[in-house]
Amino acid sequence: MTPDDFPRVELGFFPTPIDDLANLSAEAGITLRMKRDDYSGFGGGGNKVRKLEFLLADALAKKAGVLITTGGHQSNHARMVAAAARRFGMEAVLVLRGNPPTEYQGNLLLDRLLGATLEFLEPTAYFTQVDPRMAAHAQAAEAAGKTAYVIPLGGANPLGALGYVRAVEEMSRQLEAAGRQPPDIVAAPAGSGGTLAGLHVGIRRYWPKTRIVGISVSRDAAWFQERIAGMANDCAALLGWAQDFKPADIWIEDGFVGSAYGVPSPGGIATINRVAQSDGVLLDPVYTGKAMDGVLSLAASGKIPAGSDVLFVHCGGSPALYPFAKVLTEAPEALPA
Repeated sequence: MTPDDFPRVELGFFPTPIDDLANLSAEAGITLRMKRDDYSGFGGGGNKVRKLEFLLADALAKKAGVLITTGGHQSNHARMVAAAARRFGMEAVLVLRGNPPTEYQGNLLLDRLLGATLEFLEPTAYFTQVDPRMAAHAQAAEAAGKTAYVIPLGGANPLGALGYVRAVEEMSRQLEAAGRQPPDIVAAPAGSGGTLAGLHVGIRRYWPKTRIVGISVSRDAAWFQERIAGMANDCAALLGWAQDFKPADIWIEDGFVGSAYGVPSPGGIATINRVAQSDGVLLDPVYTGKAMDGVLSLAASGKIPAGSDVLFVHCGGSPALYPFAKVLTEAPEALPA
């Protein structure tokens, strides 16, 4: 089987382009290309569109009237779930990690414009409260005669991961049409693990010599290794592909999170400015800025060898730039070298 054998709704603007970052490549001593899933279009774009194409097909098959999910204040996933709910005449409930904001900016503003119901959980209590609160919202929907469909953090489950198996197929066709070989390394942020699980399944099948590095923006490496290996195995099982992933097979770098998830890091701030000024590409302070900081740091240290062909998956998130305007422009890391 392939991902196209599974029900899927069309949400994204695919195929998204693969861009060469010529100026940054020359600085970093690697060939750096970027899969522009920030251009996936629907609901403001981002990597979660690929997962939602499969998850929404399942929700529609189950006649869902309410979509319930979770994420951080500036969750791209939550914003796209809210948009997808409206596309299909559903309601959206978003249980978000963080205290109620004093003003709505970035993705939070878009959540409000899309008419989502928002609940905020204090950060230190979030991990113990989020599942019970989503369950409570599902029960309330059912009591009102509506079918609820709960989508996990980041759309990260085996069904959602099919979106990035399909993305590898898409990239394979693009590189073949351009007369290019598969990259040496594919790099992506590790936030909830679903994107990387799908990439591992697709790349093992289509580009077996390509390595994958996930740059954590939240948890430690061991947590991601266990989670991604398990999800990749379950995704491969859905497809009937004979694959077996172990935690040791999953390369995660967890030294670029900074002080906490959702808090801009010094390296991420510097990298956002650097990439914007080198190649005109906008990254964000929650996911892609930290991830690109990781890639460039690994190249500088030699952990990514000089001359490597690296394909970076841009997962979107530019709405999250605006709430952090002050730190992005006034922090010492933002100043030109």
